[in-house]
Amino acid sequence: MDRSPLRDFFVGLFVLAALASIAYLSISIGGFTWRQHGGLELSAGFDEIGGLTVRAPVVIAGVRVGEISDISLDSNYRALVQMDLDSALKLPTDTSASIVTSGVLGDRYVELQPGGEDTMLKSGDRITFTESAVILERLIGQLVYGITKGGASDNKPQLPTTRTGNTQ
Repeated sequence: MDRSPLRDFFVGLFVLAALASIAYLSISIGGFTWRQHGGLELSAGFDEIGGLTVRAPVVIAGVRVGEISDISLDSNYRALVQMDLDSALKLPTDTSASIVTSGVLGDRYVELQPGGEDTMLKSGDRITFTESAVILERLIGQLVYGITKGGASDNKPQLPTTRTGNTQ
């Protein structure tokens, strides 16, 4: 079989394209971005974050406006979530933050709902209105515990007894 320089060139080009696409996918899945950080650094305290992770999205009305930059414990043993948001955002001081799940068992993210105050949050401020994550396993446990608590007959409502027929 003869060696063809044109065939070797195309095989080499195909291998380079495959390596470039693998590198692109690795960088994309890893979450690496070339953009600068947003510039508006806000924090919020939650009782339960339920699997929220660093680099999880922060959204307003379904639009990604930033990401989680750090998660730690504050002095009151609550989860302190640091958010890096787009610097162009003007969020009122009564903005609320909720940890929600995409789908039934999907990833968790923070959803912001702007309020109506005239004063705006500045970088370094803390969002005071928060709603912690709902833990599905805990809800199921409470449902099961609530049904079986105190025995099966204790939780049943008592029906009035009525007699039918002749009472003689």
